[in-house]
Amino acid sequence: MGFVTPDYGTIIWMIIIFGIALFILKKFAWKPILNALKDRENSIAEALESADRARKEMEDLKAGNEKIMAEARKAKEVILNEAKEIKDKILAEAKTQASKEGQKMIESARIQINAEKDAAISEMKKQIAGLSVQVAEKIIQRELKDKADQEVLVNNLLKDIKLK
Repeated sequence: MGFVTPDYGTIIWMIIIFGIALFILKKFAWKPILNALKDRENSIAEALESADRARKEMEDLKAGNEKIMAEARKAKEVILNEAKEIKDKILAEAKTQASKEGQKMIESARIQINAEKDAAISEMKKQIAGLSVQVAEKIIQRELKDKADQEVLVNNLLKDIKLK
């Protein structure tokens, strides 16, 4: 039963060996282990800070993207409104131009109609005057055989005629 109940000598040797092992571990292994744990702790803390910074940057980028999208929407609305105004202006100008052209065409037609009417009236007056002269000539030849009577009649007729 030596294994179950240890000697005092074994206990002392175990304490001495444990102390030596503890001293060796403290001298050579404890500092590197603690440094490794500190480094691990620092790297984890840096990783967490980096993740927080990345999350903040992502939030900032998201806010910036939303702002850019809002500005793009506003710019789109402005461009569409300007395009609509330009379209309306062009349509109004086209209508005005068409109206002016129509008025010019109507006025031109009116002038041409009046000119043709005046020409037709003038031509009719010439023909009527010619016919009147021919009729008068025949009537006068039959009624006036005397040359003096013809001259008096012509002078009276010339006084009565109004030229336009």
